[in-house]
Amino acid sequence: MAAKASQCLQFSVSFTSERTARKKDFSLQFPPRSKEERFPVLISCSLHPRKSATYHRSVAQKLSCSPQNYEVSVLESGTCPASFDEAVFLKNKSEEIEPYLNGRCIYLVGMMGSGKTTIGKILSEVLGYSFFDSDRLIEKSVGGTAVSDIFKLHGERFFRDNETEVLHKLSSMQRLVVSTGGGAVVRPINWRHMQKGISVWLDVPLEALARRIIAVGTGSRPLLHCESGDAYTKTFKRLCTLWEDRSEAYNNASARVSLEDIAAKLGYKDVCNVTPTAIATEALVQIEYFLKK
Repeated sequence: MAAKASQCLQFSVSFTSERTARKKDFSLQFPPRSKEERFPVLISCSLHPRKSATYHRSVAQKLSCSPQNYEVSVLESGTCPASFDEAVFLKNKSEEIEPYLNGRCIYLVGMMGSGKTTIGKILSEVLGYSFFDSDRLIEKSVGGTAVSDIFKLHGERFFRDNETEVLHKLSSMQRLVVSTGGGAVVRPINWRHMQKGISVWLDVPLEALARRIIAVGTGSRPLLHCESGDAYTKTFKRLCTLWEDRSEAYNNASARVSLEDIAAKLGYKDVCNVTPTAIATEALVQIEYFLKK
């Protein structure tokens, strides 16, 4: 079905790198690198031996980041430092929940910068699903035009119409994890499409979102180019405005993943210390709660 999805859409986006070879004990072999480089890859790619494994190119490019000292923009860059226990727990939870999903798609919703793409790739890999980013699919459907340029050339309504069409197509398929745009939740018709699967809201404090976004730049964020002044202040102000318009809609999601709650459980004062692996695990836990209702 995953292959069928790619054939039907004809605008999937490649994001994986070369496969690695497995030993009998399921450790992983890579070309010679430093000890510091091997550690995060080994612990963050523990997968079920029956599934073939692919790995994110962005992770391979940032192997020097240690689990204790990674960037504030970790969810934006795609690097995924995680402890061995986190990776094992994620693997086990995915194996528990996968049979109960019955192939239903998972839609990740949330504000810009909340990590939907990074978490989506992790979830798709451990579940054996295909991953799609709705923004990238829209770009490809408009001849490769970047989202920011689509807004400039055609306006937000044109973008939202294409977004609805993409979600409509994806909703007819199975075994997909879909990262949606931050504003996808404002149209009721989009929810009708997403309700054919399971929607998960990644709830991140606005202060943390603002820090992440300015760390990687706002050039690709068309809705952030309206205020003047300090980068953090104007980004936070705009996020607050968007939040007022969207917060009620996010509550329509089947499950909610609160980074504040995860940080509290782990004893962190800053939600940016929560690893993507921990967030993905919590997403599976919340999906499990939803399925058992």
